[in-house]
Amino acid sequence: MDRHVQGQRPFIDTFTGVAGYWTIEEFKVTDLFGAGENVAVFGSFRYRSVSVGKVFTSPFSIHAKVRDGKIVYFQVMEDTFASARSFSTKGKWTIKTDPNGPEYEV
Repeated sequence: MDRHVQGQRPFIDTFTGVAGYWTIEEFKVTDLFGAGENVAVFGSFRYRSVSVGKVFTSPFSIHAKVRDGKIVYFQVMEDTFASARSFSTKGKWTIKTDPNGPEYEV
C-alpha cells in the first residue's frame, strides 16, 4: 500500500471524518515547538461519539515535518483504545496484557 499521499485532500478528509464521527467538546494545545523542519504539538481533547453519545478524553501528540511551507510528514498519536470504546454499545472485551497475569473484562 502506498502510504505517501500527496496534496491537501488527506488532511481535509481526516479532519472531516473526525467531525463526522465525534462532536469535539474540547481541544487543548499545551505545548507547541519546532526545530528546523520539525514541529511538535502536545495536548488533549475530549470527544463525544455522534452515534452513541459516549465521551472520552485523550492526550495527543503530533510530529510534523514542514518544508517550503508544506507538510511533508505528519504523525499523530492518541488513545485509540478509548476512541474505539466510544462507539461500543454492548458487550465486553476480554483482555490479557500480562502473560503471567489474569484476563479481565472492559
